[in-house]
Amino acid sequence: MPRLICIDYGSKRCGIAVTDPLQIIVQGLETVSTPDLFDYIRNYVQKEQIEKMFVGMPIHKDGTETYLAADIRKFVKKFNADYPEIPVIEIDEQFTSVRAKSILIEGGVKKKDRRDKAEIDKVSAVIMLQQYLGHI
Repeated sequence: MPRLICIDYGSKRCGIAVTDPLQIIVQGLETVSTPDLFDYIRNYVQKEQIEKMFVGMPIHKDGTETYLAADIRKFVKKFNADYPEIPVIEIDEQFTSVRAKSILIEGGVKKKDRRDKAEIDKVSAVIMLQQYLGHI
């Protein structure tokens, strides 16, 4: 069975989470710099079978999209051109960073280590994928 993959897209870096092949367990995969994201995903798709990709869409509290939405759609368009067989689904990413920080605190991660935004981005991607699967 193919995996699901989720991206927490940011202006500087992107957190990536994937499921196991049975689509039961979600784990943080990596955090990569945004300019390197497409190449990273291309390499991953060549090694692993992917059923769907989810991309967090940043939305303000009033429902309007943030400035990153246009960049995300460019990435999705480029991905769809190369991999039309893999559907890309936009997923609401509101408050995932806040929830990720809380999870790291509850997990006993030291304050110094919680400042690592790469870890927060990766956990945010995990949260979005868990929401899709109905785990939270």
